[in-house]
Amino acid sequence: MMDRRDFIRAGATAGALWIPAPRRILSALGRGASFVVPMDEAQTNHLKAYGVAFRALERGERGEWLLNYRGGAFLFPASEGLQRDAILNGVSIEAADDVSAATIRGEVQATNADAVPLEKAPKVAVYAPPDAAPWDDAVTMVLQYAGIKYDRVWDPEVIGDGLAPFDWLHLHHEDFTGQFSKFVINYAGSPWLQAMMDLNRGTAQRLGYPNVPAVKHAVASRIAAFVDRGGFLFAMCTATETLDLALASEGVDIAAAYADGTPMNPDAAAQLDWSRAFAFSGASLELSPSLAVFSDIDGHQVNGINRQPLGAFSLFNFAAKIDPVPSMLVQNHRQVIPDFYGLTTSFRRTAIKPGVTVLADEAGAPWVKYIHGDRGQGTWTFFGGHDPEDPQHAIGDAPTDLSLHPHSPGYRLILNNVLFPAAKKKELKT
Repeated sequence: MMDRRDFIRAGATAGALWIPAPRRILSALGRGASFVVPMDEAQTNHLKAYGVAFRALERGERGEWLLNYRGGAFLFPASEGLQRDAILNGVSIEAADDVSAATIRGEVQATNADAVPLEKAPKVAVYAPPDAAPWDDAVTMVLQYAGIKYDRVWDPEVIGDGLAPFDWLHLHHEDFTGQFSKFVINYAGSPWLQAMMDLNRGTAQRLGYPNVPAVKHAVASRIAAFVDRGGFLFAMCTATETLDLALASEGVDIAAAYADGTPMNPDAAAQLDWSRAFAFSGASLELSPSLAVFSDIDGHQVNGINRQPLGAFSLFNFAAKIDPVPSMLVQNHRQVIPDFYGLTTSFRRTAIKPGVTVLADEAGAPWVKYIHGDRGQGTWTFFGGHDPEDPQHAIGDAPTDLSLHPHSPGYRLILNNVLFPAAKKKELKT
């Protein structure tokens, strides 16, 4: 067991601020005392810092997100709870008295930065089947690593209006077209694939749908309604592309073709209604059952005949006072981030609807990586790729150990989205 001296020494080694007498120190700082959670190179654990901020909001504390200031730092009134949480998680915090806090606010006001109030922790849901392993989803992994609570929902909950209590919903590599990600092409006979197919088919039957494509289309429609009512949607990898394909194909007789694995009728494909989709329009579907590709939305075509190599993508630098929403979503200590594959790795520029905000792209490439938009009263964000710290991710790879990547800029983008609903809304340009 670690004794008190070892505990103090461990906190200091981790770079966290150790204050041996909290009440006396907080009193000495004054009634306006604050803690800064830096998010630049001074931070010892960027990913867990989001958890510290999130839990402070859960305790009823209110803070500020200092956009474009020190990598997107957080400013909270000094409290014993935040201090203790930071120490236990190896997160750097800095004490600021009244004068220091006023200086910080002055710097924010005078530069391309802004202070956005953080008011209430959102209620978070992750869409995943009940047998999904935590390490098979980048968002689930980072939520667990950061210590942010979430609930898991799947088809029965979504169909049963189970999204109503939640503010934020994540989708990862689910195939909403009902083709099981076309895994049968390369993994036919695999026990894990058969188990996946059996689970989905049994669930569709119990819910009263004729096949898996039919229930997935119904789920997609309810997810769209969740956003229309004011929900925050974040999707990665296959879920981005296939969600829009499912929405666009509503009412088109393609479910039977998907269900038995035969190619989609080209005439049916031409009937897709892209006005129902979130982000994309006018895409050409991949009709061949022998290619594990959904459409030409993905610029990298990882399983196609023209697979593109990975490069690096750059985050856009938004004016925080004018565009606070995209500014929140790109806060980082790195502007250029190595790319990473997924079944859907990127989004072809010519397939993106007008009005969609591009958050990150690869210079000179015909694709982008990270996009955002509004729908109804809510918002959505799509991030291509599967795992920011596993560029060549393949089925059977070892799980990513986030303790080895506490400063991951790619995972930071995910956590920006988790915290985004906590921000107080105001009239926005985008």
